[in-house]
Order: sequence, then C-alpha cells, then structure tokens
Amino acid sequence: MRRPIPFLLALCLSLSATAAERLQKFADLDVHYSAFNSGFLQPEIASAAGIVRGKTQGVLNISVLKSGKAQPATIKAQVRNNLGQVRALSFREVREDEAIYYLSQFPFDKETLHFKVDVQSGGGPLNSFEFDQEFFPDE
Repeated sequence: MRRPIPFLLALCLSLSATAAERLQKFADLDVHYSAFNSGFLQPEIASAAGIVRGKTQGVLNISVLKSGKAQPATIKAQVRNNLGQVRALSFREVREDEAIYYLSQFPFDKETLHFKVDVQSGGGPLNSFEFDQEFFPDE
C-alpha cells in the first residue's frame, strides 16, 4: 500500500526544531543525518516505519545523496554514552519512491551521546564522521 505523502517528508515535518537535520559532505556524496527522540514522531508515522515510540527511545536517520539522487549505502554506526559504554547500531533500509534512508533505534537516559558513523556507497571509499547530541526523556 502506498502512502500519499512520502514517509521521509512526513518524518522530516514531524520532527521538532531541536532535532534538526545535519549534513556531512564527502567528495560527491552528501550524507544527511538526524538523531531524535522517537516521541517526536506522530504515532502513525512511527508505526509505518516500524519505529517503537518510547520516552527513552532514540532514532538515528541517515540518507545518502549523490548529485541530489538517493544512493544505496552500507551504514555502520555506534553510540557511546558518558560512561564509555558503546553500543553498535543496526540499520534498516527503507525505500519509498525515489527515497532511500536508513533507520536505527537506541535507548538513552538524560545524557549526551557520541555517535560514530561509517558510510560507504557504490564501492566508493569508506567515509566516517562523528557527532554528539544531548537527549532528554519525554515527560
């Protein structure tokens, strides 16, 4: 069954300003990413994406573009908390029309998390980036 509004557009529109999308550029690839509390998603959008909403459940969303067109990619990532505990993230590829994006869920407490992401597309080089983000449980 096709949804009238592409999921990615709905996902982006449902996020609050605190979950702003970010961009990392590598030669001819643009990697868009956002990490946010799953509670930011409307229930029907979360359900359609297979995302479990929860007060302490986060989502990492990654998409890879080349010349403005979505590209399939291999995504590996890990998240580290302030205690140094590391968790490998597993991603699920979602394709809808021309969009391709990768979703992963992770638990969190009130804390700043450190993400390390590796992206490889089309047999090209392995590209890595890191970012930190603070998370707060929903009330």
